[in-house]
Amino acid sequence: MSRIGKKPIDIPAGVEVKIDGSVINVSKGSDNLSLDTKNNVNVAIADGKITFSPLDESKQSKAFWGTYRALTSNIVKGLTSGFEKKLEITGVGYRAAVKGDVLEMQLGYSHPINFPIPSGIKIEVDKNTISIKGIDAQLVGQTAAKIRGYRPPEPYKGKGIKYSDETIIRKAGKTSKK
Repeated sequence: MSRIGKKPIDIPAGVEVKIDGSVINVSKGSDNLSLDTKNNVNVAIADGKITFSPLDESKQSKAFWGTYRALTSNIVKGLTSGFEKKLEITGVGYRAAVKGDVLEMQLGYSHPINFPIPSGIKIEVDKNTISIKGIDAQLVGQTAAKIRGYRPPEPYKGKGIKYSDETIIRKAGKTSKK
């Protein structure tokens, strides 16, 4: 039994949820996100709550039950409060700036790295911190991972781009024998 799948999702005020066949459409104002369950789970709306139940007793159906409930919960949370990831840039001469719809980064390479900002994502740079905000949890996380991938933190000096809550385990450098 899925412990996550059993929990109903409360629909906050101002959020509209519609079910069209196997597609769940969630909207708030002009923002709209949808999730296709591909007829793997049963979805119902009653008393201001979204409930999920497995289609049958198979192992795969029970796995989809919790997964689609969690994805729908992320959509509702994204439309009400949004998601944010923070990245920190560490290193001499490493910097970033937003120019129009492009994030321009100097990361110790011979050339600047220009990262086009995807639609639905807002990026702000404050000194050595990059804030990535959006309503889609998957898109925010993927964008943060792509930016981090340009210069992942290295374990000897800790230089690079890291998540703000990430801990870099430092290694000792070479020592001379005496």
